[in-house]
Amino acid sequence: MTRNIALKLMYVGTAYHGWQVQKNAVTVEETLEKALSTVVCHPVKCTGAGRTDAGVHAETYIANFRTTSRIPCDRIPLAVNTRLPDDIVVVKATEVPEDFNAIGSCIKKEYTYRIYNSRLGNAFYVNRAWFYPKHLYEDVMQRAADCFVGTHDFSAVRAVGTDVRSPIRTVYYFDISRTGDLIECRVCANGFLYNMVRAMVGTCVYAAEGKFAPEEVSAILESKNRTAAGPTVPPGGLYMTKLWYDEDVL
Repeated sequence: MTRNIALKLMYVGTAYHGWQVQKNAVTVEETLEKALSTVVCHPVKCTGAGRTDAGVHAETYIANFRTTSRIPCDRIPLAVNTRLPDDIVVVKATEVPEDFNAIGSCIKKEYTYRIYNSRLGNAFYVNRAWFYPKHLYEDVMQRAADCFVGTHDFSAVRAVGTDVRSPIRTVYYFDISRTGDLIECRVCANGFLYNMVRAMVGTCVYAAEGKFAPEEVSAILESKNRTAAGPTVPPGGLYMTKLWYDEDVL
């Protein structure tokens, strides 16, 4: 009998070329599948909650896989973690219904982008936050961020040339906050286009720099023109931070 197991995990993405298996690069998915296969004694294929890019992190991530192994769920995290590198940790395993799918069953997701906004860098934030020495006014960034909330065509803030059925998504909130020198940009949506969060943050930074008024972001979105928006900021500041499911997998 085959079981469908959901894994809750976290990882630092610096050493990996994103989540998804690729031919000539080390990825989180491949590393996890290899470790799992030694635990359950058969090849494993994981389905992940999203395709995080190279260098992007996950404080919370869900993946599911199918197995004929009878190993109890409460033993899976420890067994897998002894076979994983220290920068990937499985924190929970749950048996889920046959039709559960880590990406298809996900109702909404939250990403957080962190900016270290100080004149001098901080060694402990290297590859963990984007070091940005010019002072950013978070209230201006918030006014720009507010323009993204709602249901829109997000073509202006996605990677050019990516193939997707529809560029329309619903953003539930986009909150900018500062604690000392660290700015956090938290955005929640029912789905994200490729590079969407990093381009949204880059657009808010451009508004804070005075490249355009924050209220102009609405018109930029309507234009569907990628070159009108801000740049795609570096991956090291991006984290998947929250996921929503009907099932109790978190």
